[in-house]
Amino acid sequence: MYQIGLKRAYDAPHPEDGIRILVERLWPRGVSRDKTALDHRTKDIAPSAELRKWYGHVPEKWPEFQERYRMELTENAAAVTELRNICATSPVTFIYGAKDELRNSATVLRAYVIAN
Repeated sequence: MYQIGLKRAYDAPHPEDGIRILVERLWPRGVSRDKTALDHRTKDIAPSAELRKWYGHVPEKWPEFQERYRMELTENAAAVTELRNICATSPVTFIYGAKDELRNSATVLRAYVIAN
């Protein structure tokens, strides 16, 4: 079983985070690359630019965003497999930039990796 945590890029790194993976296509605004303590960056697994722009963090679009992003992940099997291989080795934390801690692409990605 995978041990996958979630953390905003603006939060301080902690040793318990394990392998820290930025799962955003764009670098989070105002975050220093030196202070993120990232082990990996997987921008290819993030939602497409089109999907991200369409969603725009509008809560009413959240259910459809999840469906569309899961479809993108299904079509991106190689990147998902690579991410699963990393997650199988040790605890992992997906790092994301969104303000909403419940409705963001990292939550969808974590659920997808665990379920599939």
